[in-house]
Amino acid sequence: MASISRDQNGNYTIQFVAGDGKRRSIRLGKVNKKTASEIKLKVEHLNSLVVAKLPMDTETSQWVGRIGDELADKLAAVKLIPPRQSRKLGEFLTAYMERRKADSKPATVVTIGLVVNDLTRFFGAGIDLRDVTEERADEFRTHYLNRELAAATTARRLKSARMLFKHALRMKLIPLNPFAEVSTKNISPEARQYYISPSDTEQIIAACTPQWRIIVALARFGGMRCPSEVLSLKWSHVNFETNRMTVPSCKTEHIAGKDYRIVPIFAELRPYLEEAFELAAEGAEYVVPGNHRLTAMKPGGWINTNLRTQFLKIIRRAGLHPWPRLFQNLRASRETDLMKTFPIHVVCAWIGNTPKIALGHYLQTLDADFEKAVRGGAECGAVGAQKAVQNAVQSGDAGVRQEMTPIREALEIKASGPLLSSPGIHLHDCQMAKVGLEPTRLLGARF
Repeated sequence: MASISRDQNGNYTIQFVAGDGKRRSIRLGKVNKKTASEIKLKVEHLNSLVVAKLPMDTETSQWVGRIGDELADKLAAVKLIPPRQSRKLGEFLTAYMERRKADSKPATVVTIGLVVNDLTRFFGAGIDLRDVTEERADEFRTHYLNRELAAATTARRLKSARMLFKHALRMKLIPLNPFAEVSTKNISPEARQYYISPSDTEQIIAACTPQWRIIVALARFGGMRCPSEVLSLKWSHVNFETNRMTVPSCKTEHIAGKDYRIVPIFAELRPYLEEAFELAAEGAEYVVPGNHRLTAMKPGGWINTNLRTQFLKIIRRAGLHPWPRLFQNLRASRETDLMKTFPIHVVCAWIGNTPKIALGHYLQTLDADFEKAVRGGAECGAVGAQKAVQNAVQSGDAGVRQEMTPIREALEIKASGPLLSSPGIHLHDCQMAKVGLEPTRLLGARF
C-alpha cells in the first residue's frame, strides 16, 4: 500500500514500500488532492506488478505513455517503470532509412524517402519524437492537402507517415502513434479504371515504332507490369515451342514465394513477339530493345524509367484520349478479358496478383456484359433458360472451346456396376469432354 502526505507548503509526497523492503518516496510538488490520489493508485498498481515481475497491462501502459517526462522520470527513479528513451526526429528517420536500404527495393526506398523529407522539413530534424503530437500530425495532413497533390498520393504518403511512427511506437520511443487516426479520403478504384479494347490497342500499336509495339503488346496482351516486367523480359525467358514464358517479377515473391511466374504466350501476343524476334539484333538479350533499362540502373530503380511522356504522345497520335493509370489499365484490361474464359485462380497466377487485388483494382464491368445479360434475359421459358446455360458454359476463345457431354445421353449410360471404373460399364453414344485429355495450344510442357 502507498500513502500520501502533504507538507505545510502544500507539496504532496507519495510513499510506498518497494519489493526490496525499502521505503521510497515520490515528490509530486504542488498538485491538487484528486490528482495525487489518482497517481497514488497507479503507484500501488505499478509496485505490485514490479514485485510480481509481471508486464504492464494495456490500460496502465497507456497511462504511463501519456504522463509527462517529469513524472515519468520520478517513477523511473524509484524503478516502477523503465527510463524513458528519447530520440530526435531526424536521427530516428535517418536510422530507419538505413535499415530499409538493406532489405527493401530501390523504388520503395525512394518512395518512403519522399515522406521522410516532408516530415523533416515540416517538423524540423531537431524536434523530439514525443513532441510530434496528434494535433501536429493533423497540421501535417492539412499541409499535404494544401499542396493539392493527387488524392491517391496524399493517402499513400500519410500511410507511410503512419508506418514510420508505428515503428517508433514499437521501439517504445513514443507513448502513442500521433498519425494513427490521420488519413484522407482516397479516390475510389472504379474512378481510375478504364478498359482499353483490343481494337483501340491495335490502333495504338499502328502508331508505334517497333520498340513500342512490343512494349504495348506485352502490357495489353501479355498482362505484364510496365516497366519492371516488360523491360526485364529476356529472349531466354520465351519458348515459342512450348508456348510459355517465364516472366521475371519481384512483386510475386509475397504471393507465390518466387520472383517469376510461368504464363502462356497468348494468341494475341504471339505475332508481336515473333515480329520483335525477327527484328532483334544478333545476340540481343532483352525482348524490348533500346536504352530504357539504363535509366533504371539508378538508386530509384524503375521509378526513374519515365515511359509515360512518350506513351502519351503515341496515344494522342493514334487519335485516342489518354486514360488514368496508363500502363496499369492495359494490364487490368487483359485480366478482365481472361476472366471471361478462365477461373480466377488461373488468371491471378498468370497476371501475378491475388483475387482480392484483382477484384478491387483490376476487374471491370463492361457495357458488353450488360448487353449479354439483356440478350440472355429476353429468352424466356425453359427452352430459353437451357440455351442461356449452354451458351454460358460453352462460351470462350475458339482455341480452348470445350465439347460437352449431352445430359440425355449421359443418363442413358448402361452399366453393370455402381462405379464408372467398373469393367461392366458400357457407354452408349456418349460424347466425352476433350478438355483434360490433351493440352491446348496455349499450355505446352514446362521448359
